[in-house]
Amino acid sequence: MSILSSNTIQEITKLKSRYPDDRQKSALLPALHLAQAEQGWLPVQAMDEVAEVLDIQPIEVYEVATFYTMFHVKKVGKFVIEVCRTGPCCTVGAEEFVQYMEEKLNIKVGETTEDGLITLKTVECLAACGTGPVLQIGPEYIYQENMTKKKFDDLIEELKIKGLKDV
Repeated sequence: MSILSSNTIQEITKLKSRYPDDRQKSALLPALHLAQAEQGWLPVQAMDEVAEVLDIQPIEVYEVATFYTMFHVKKVGKFVIEVCRTGPCCTVGAEEFVQYMEEKLNIKVGETTEDGLITLKTVECLAACGTGPVLQIGPEYIYQENMTKKKFDDLIEELKIKGLKDV
C-alpha cells in the first residue's frame, strides 16, 4: 500500500517527465519537497516510493534527504525552529542561545517537545549574517532575526497559542 497519495505520485511523475530519460534524478529535490509537504516529514516508505517513481536507487534518495537540513527524516513537531549554527551567528551568541532554547523547551537539538508542538534543529547559514542570532520557523519558514531571550520567550508563547487554535 502506498504512503503517498495518488496526486503526489502524479505530480512526481510530471516532474520526472521534464527531464531526459538519463537525467530524471534531477527531479529528486522537488519530489522530496512534495512528499514532505504531504507527510510532514519523510518516512522511509515515502522515500522508497519517490525512488521507485524516479527509477533510482533508494540509497540515492536517502543520501539527499539526510544531507539537506530542509528535509526531515524523523517525525517533527507542528513547528520546526531552525537556528543558524555558522560562524557569524556564533560570534554574536548563537551557541549560548541554542543552550537557552534547549533549557526553555526542555529538549535537545534534534528533539521534539513532549506535546509534539516544537522541534528544535540547527542548520547551516540562513543568509542573515548581519542580524544574528537568527532562526526560522517552519512550516512557513518565517525568519526571526536579532534574537534575544525575551523575543524567544514571546515567540514560544505565540506558537503555543497558534498551536492550540489549529487543533
